Amino acid sequence: MTTVPSAVASAFDDHDAFEPDEEGYRVTTTVFDATVTASDTDGVGHEYTVTVRTPMLDAAVEGEVVGPAVEDGWFETYERRLEDAAGATRARVDLDESRLRVDDGQAVATLVFSYGDPGQAAAIAKTFVEYVEGTYVEGI
Repeated sequence: MTTVPSAVASAFDDHDAFEPDEEGYRVTTTVFDATVTASDTDGVGHEYTVTVRTPMLDAAVEGEVVGPAVEDGWFETYERRLEDAAGATRARVDLDESRLRVDDGQAVATLVFSYGDPGQAAAIAKTFVEYVEGTYVEGI
């Protein structure tokens, strides 16, 4: 397992939605492959990286071929909507980074944020995973 700061590990171990794995913590409340890692930062708190892997549009459609224009438009819209993830939580948090890339037929969303309270950060990370999941489902 990737080493995470002990305060973060304690908070994520106490949260029902997470279980430790090789990469950090796996989110157990989604059908998608979602993980959270954490590291120390300069200053207050820790930096958290939320990664969610979802199928590309053509993989989600059964028996139909999705044209490149539709796939590209869907992907660009998905990417723009994920930039608004910080608005999904009641906590005051800014995204340090938001990116979406294609890897092995999957859309891989990565949201990075810094936060002081590890317990609240776990709740924020879960909210971000749920936001990515909901945004994906709405786009399909």
